[in-house]
Order: sequence, then C-alpha cells, then structure tokens
Amino acid sequence: MSEPPLDEEALGDWLSANLPGFEPPFALTKFPAGQSNPTYLIAAKSGEYVLRRKPFGPLLQSAHAVDREYRLLSGLSPLGFPVPRPLALCTDAAVIGAIFYVMEKAEGRPYSDGSLPGFEPARRAAIYFAMVDTLADLHGIDPQAAGLGDFGKPGNYFERQVARWTRQYRDSQTDDLPEMEHLIAWLPASLPEQARTSIVHGDYRIDNVVFSGTRLTAVLDWELATLGDPIADFSYFAMQWVLPADGAAPLGGLDLEALGIPSLDAISERYRSRSGIAVAARLDWYFAYNLFRLAGIVQGIKKRLLDGTASHANAAEIAAKVPVLAKAAWSFAQSA
Repeated sequence: MSEPPLDEEALGDWLSANLPGFEPPFALTKFPAGQSNPTYLIAAKSGEYVLRRKPFGPLLQSAHAVDREYRLLSGLSPLGFPVPRPLALCTDAAVIGAIFYVMEKAEGRPYSDGSLPGFEPARRAAIYFAMVDTLADLHGIDPQAAGLGDFGKPGNYFERQVARWTRQYRDSQTDDLPEMEHLIAWLPASLPEQARTSIVHGDYRIDNVVFSGTRLTAVLDWELATLGDPIADFSYFAMQWVLPADGAAPLGGLDLEALGIPSLDAISERYRSRSGIAVAARLDWYFAYNLFRLAGIVQGIKKRLLDGTASHANAAEIAAKVPVLAKAAWSFAQSA
C-alpha cells in the first residue's frame, strides 16, 4: 500500500500564509532517507526550505513528535548550536494529513558512508573530531538556558528508556526473538548510575550531521531527543566503531589508522577532555542498551512496512536487521 500524495495546493496556501518571505511557485521533492519522519525539499521562488512531517497512518504513542523537534530547534538555534533554523510549525493535521514543520536548508551535505571514501586522511580526522566536539558541546548546554528544562524528566534515564523501548517493541512486535526477551529481563536489573542530565540527541551518527568542508554546519533528525544521560548519547555514536562496516555509518573492521579516522580510545579521550564527563573504559553495557533500543526502533519500521505506511525506500532491508541487532545487543550484554 503506497502513501497518499501530499496536497501541494493546500501546502502552498499554508506556506504563503505562514512562512515569512515565502514566494511560490515551488517544487516538492521527498528525500529518500528519513525513515522516522518523512522529509522533503521545498524549492521555491524565494529559496530552498526543508519540511518534516509525521508519517501518515496509525502511530505508536509518543513516536514521531515533530512538534518536539521544532521546539528543540527553537531552543538550540539562538544559542549558536549548529541546527537548521526553524521557520514555521503547522499543528493542524488537516492541511496535508499530518502535522509538520519547515526549517532552513542547512549549508553543506551529510555523508552516508562512515569511511568517507575519496577523502584525505587529515580531512577524515577533522570531520570525526568535529563530530565529537559538537556532541560534547551539546552536552554542555544548560537545558534551562535553552528553554528546555522540562523537555524530559531529569533522573532515572536508563530505567525510563529501557521501559519505553520495551513498550515500543511490544506494541510493534511481529516475531518471537529470544535475545530480545533476555534483554528485556537483563537490562532493568543491571542499570548503571546516571552521569548527569544533558540534552541528548538520541541518534547521533555521521549521516545525521551536515558538513561544509570540514565545518559541521548542522545536526539533523532530533526526533529521539530528550533530557538524559550524555554517556548514552556518546556511546551510541561510539557504537559505530564496533559494528561491522557495511557502507553506512559503522566502522568496525576498517583500517582506521590508514584512513585517518580516530580510534575509539581517541574519540573517548577527546570527548572526556572537552565535556568533562568520564567515559567508561568498557562500554559493553551501553552498547547492549543502544542496540536494544535500535532493535525497538527498527521493529517499529518493520511493523509500519507490514501495515503499508513505511516511508524509507529501503524499509524492507532495514526491517530485516531486527534479529541481527538483537543478537549483537545480547552479545554485548553477555560481555558486560
């Protein structure tokens, strides 16, 4: 079952009335990536913009909260943190069939392959260290100063997250996976202490940031952002160093020294030095937690695929990763 097309006439009327400086005509092109919230380029007479909307169809509770994304961008942008400037929010689902927001188009481009093929080693190193520095800077922002003091609950982050992703997994479950059952029992019984409370991105990796040269110009895709433990965020980013390289963000098995990509130890020390947050020598528990969470997210994609509402061009390929992620998560749990 394919998605219904957007009502471009209704969208154009809304943009003309609500987006300062907007001038039609415009063309609308859907980005092939952006599994969580479908994302479009608006190329108008007045310039280029980006639109993100909720998916059509029935959704899991609390998922795809583009209004939360818009609020977060509105809090971070005035502080100089690299995010696209938010421009307009539509909370009336009747306009195009789902709530949406419009933001500036970020300067530069994202990279889908973590090995950064074709780049010089020094440029690869600069890009990865810029990512570490930006994440550390995010974790140093006072949520109150960003107007985000109530963006999430301040304590018991891992306990709440494990419960949330267990619930999300159950709500979209389609198969019986023993590893997921083991994790659902083990994670709540082995929770680490929370390092501190910071704004966390929740999906920080190379294909969710934009670069112009070696300058990081924007962090994208804030759907999973909340207040939480910064080590959860850092370890999700660091997890790419241990997952097998597959042409996407993971780097495991590559000759990082030859590529110029800093090692896991190097990024951990860089993060610790810039953020002041001690990073555990072994991140196995955090890797198990993040892979469990990722399995829950991908299970939601699989359910939407079966329901006919999946957005990503590679949704079927992504959905097939649920048992792989579950097995990897349980392997790290056993190491922990």
